[in-house]
Amino acid sequence: MATKAASATAPLPVSIDDVRAAQARIAGQIVRTPTLISRTLSELTGATVYLKFENLQFTAAYKERGALNTLLQLDEAARAKGVIAASAGNHAQGLAYHATRLGIPSTIVMPKNTPTVKITQTEGHGANVVLFGETFDAAYAHSRELEAEQGLTFVHPFDDVRVIAGQGTVAMEMLEDVPQLDTLVVPIGGGGLISGSATVAKSEGRRLEVIGVQAELYPSMYNRIHHTDMPCAGDTLAEGIAVKQPGGITAKMVETLVDDIVLVSERRLEELVSLLLQIEKTVVEGAGAAGLAALLAEPERFKGKTVGIILCGGNIDTRLLANVLLRDLARSGRLARLRLRLQDRPGALFHVSRIFHEQGVNIIEVYHQRVFTTLPAKGLITDIECETRDRNHLDRLITALRRAQYEVSQVELA
Repeated sequence: MATKAASATAPLPVSIDDVRAAQARIAGQIVRTPTLISRTLSELTGATVYLKFENLQFTAAYKERGALNTLLQLDEAARAKGVIAASAGNHAQGLAYHATRLGIPSTIVMPKNTPTVKITQTEGHGANVVLFGETFDAAYAHSRELEAEQGLTFVHPFDDVRVIAGQGTVAMEMLEDVPQLDTLVVPIGGGGLISGSATVAKSEGRRLEVIGVQAELYPSMYNRIHHTDMPCAGDTLAEGIAVKQPGGITAKMVETLVDDIVLVSERRLEELVSLLLQIEKTVVEGAGAAGLAALLAEPERFKGKTVGIILCGGNIDTRLLANVLLRDLARSGRLARLRLRLQDRPGALFHVSRIFHEQGVNIIEVYHQRVFTTLPAKGLITDIECETRDRNHLDRLITALRRAQYEVSQVELA
């Protein structure tokens, strides 16, 4: 990373006093979410792991903090005219909710292809939703046009000192609750959360290490800091941090204050969304799982440390969550699809199912394929979806089928 000495000669745009002021300003108007130790995750990683449950905010994400801190600093004229933002995610809901609560009109510009559930949720918080364009960039450009035409105040999701200071209150609370933390692991999208958190972590003589985390598909801040040119594109589970261009203010702060940035894979993000639900009984979105994904991806790096991880949001589509959980079951061997070659004659399926019964395996679905196959006319392909206890149980079933002279293969996930 770039030299940290820069902060000694060039004051950064957000200070610890700004974060303290934000904390006093928003106190009592957001949820002071808990920071709790995870004994199971600590055992898994060899670190002492504390989780900050920002998914317990009213709108299920930390974004409320920066939005509220900005709204509370508007003068009466700006409040009367209203605020505007371009967002299809947590910033939209956080801004809409607190603007309505404070009696401030809010307009949110979203791309036309925004999922209906996000539109209705934002409207439910009292915002006027404007659908424009097919991309976020188009929606953003239109929001700036409306800002100028209607005299509205634009509230940026991350590249604003008031927003950054508000987001920094997350780390302030963590260190108040667990002063012995020596490492913070923070998701990075545009950089607002990590900029505010690092401001706190590096203040008052503290020596906390600050590690940022980005999805491999969207390494925008990593590119900016390391002067690389990796592509930023693709369907990531962590859409909350899928930012193609980080902020100018935040990039400067990250370069000065953040110790390193780690990239995590889509598979790792999926695994951690599922793991957090199983272990902590808490629902997080892909971005919310990013910090823990980094910890499990590089356990030796964090072994022996006292690590604070921010579960930054919990807004995940229920159907997507179901897919993630089922894919995790498949990867662990608890859910499998086996492909068998059978003869097309009476009793063939009965004899196969008897082996499943003997092995104590539950059959969920059976799919026959007689026509679209390269087998002879009297042959067929049968896919059987089944549920097992674990990978060893599945292996025993496959062994039993092969001993009975069946051709069997497992249909693997990509």
